[in-house]
Amino acid sequence: MTTERLKPAMKFVLACYGSRGDVEPSVAVGRELQRRGHDVRMAVSPNLVGFTEAAGLTAVAYGLDTQALLDAQRNYWTCRFRTPWNLKEQNRLQRENLEISNQCWREMGKTLAPLAEGADLLFTGLTFEQPAANVAEYYDIPLATLDYYPIRANGQLLPFLPAPLIRRAWLMGEWMNWRAMKKTDDAQRRELGLPKATHPPSRRITERGSLQIQAYDEVWFPGLAAEWAKFGGQRPFVGTLTMESPTDADEEVASWIAAGTAPIFFGFGTIPIASPADMLAIIAAACAEVGERALVCAGSSDFGNAPDFEHVKVVNTVNYATTFPACRAVVHHGGAGTLAAGLRAGVPTLILWTLPDQIFWGAQLKRLKVGSARRFSSVTPKSLVAELRTILAPQYLTRARDIANGMSKPAESVVAAADHLEDFVRRQHLDRSVKSGG
Repeated sequence: MTTERLKPAMKFVLACYGSRGDVEPSVAVGRELQRRGHDVRMAVSPNLVGFTEAAGLTAVAYGLDTQALLDAQRNYWTCRFRTPWNLKEQNRLQRENLEISNQCWREMGKTLAPLAEGADLLFTGLTFEQPAANVAEYYDIPLATLDYYPIRANGQLLPFLPAPLIRRAWLMGEWMNWRAMKKTDDAQRRELGLPKATHPPSRRITERGSLQIQAYDEVWFPGLAAEWAKFGGQRPFVGTLTMESPTDADEEVASWIAAGTAPIFFGFGTIPIASPADMLAIIAAACAEVGERALVCAGSSDFGNAPDFEHVKVVNTVNYATTFPACRAVVHHGGAGTLAAGLRAGVPTLILWTLPDQIFWGAQLKRLKVGSARRFSSVTPKSLVAELRTILAPQYLTRARDIANGMSKPAESVVAAADHLEDFVRRQHLDRSVKSGG
């Protein structure tokens, strides 16, 4: 009998919302906790219940289907970046986002409150951590959060600005976001019998002593660990969490890659692009100009009516872990998981961003000299050629390989996250036993 099986079983409730990139890290940790003999219950986006159950976990639908929220976010940020002078339309789209978010929060609260009863720990993803924090407070159970980029106030995310200025702006942003959704926060807390909150959820989470797992590598943000040292072990870095699942297209993709020169990978994630045919034409023209092949992963975009190009292959999905090491570079939307897979493979990256958090990752790429970034809607054949020539330069490949050597391995990251969760529960139970004189 192994030592792991001798440990008392715990009940973990993992609540995570968003696209697959948001949910997969929690599913990876959930599988590891279940492998260790714990009782694991998952609450995930309705459209990802099947994905979670296929991984061998019990799951319930949590919140609204993500597509409505993703579409609303894309529309708002596209309008804000493309037509910043159109304040009337921005306000309308912002109200639409807020209403969908509030409705999603309300639905989450209804699901999570009964699910978390009797849990030893409630673990929440980054998106919509607020309702989970309220439920954990209600049951007085330990809370852990999964942060796949530095969501807590810090002075390291934009290194070209003074750190104190960044921290003040960050805290102000947290306060404004909380005020925008305070009615829903108050309503949930009232239903749970909790008093009205007097400060934003992020501050409440930290002050309550919650474990805040940083699911990315420390190397990405030089100086961040030192800035957060004052929190002790409350914000451990474990690296990006992924399952590296195989896909039906892996053998076909590997065969295509082996038949020619190493390609440039292009991927677009969960948010569908408006005109796949036009984007594919830009990719084909740019890659022809620089003399490279292109492997395009459609994701949620429909390339069915796009033209065929001899040097371009389109697939619906691929296993990043096995495909990226065989590519010359990766170009994608800037999701944290895709970014980590590319850098773990030691290849340069170009981010074509649409959402604000993707801008932060782009800034870090440039800071570490392992890639570049550009707004997706500004891409033209000429601009894409220029960006590709930049990241294909030898010094970018050398630097990317250096960074890869300092990054965590996926299996190690999952084990580390599960270890932190188990240890956190045990410490919380011990502290309470000491305080109660037990």
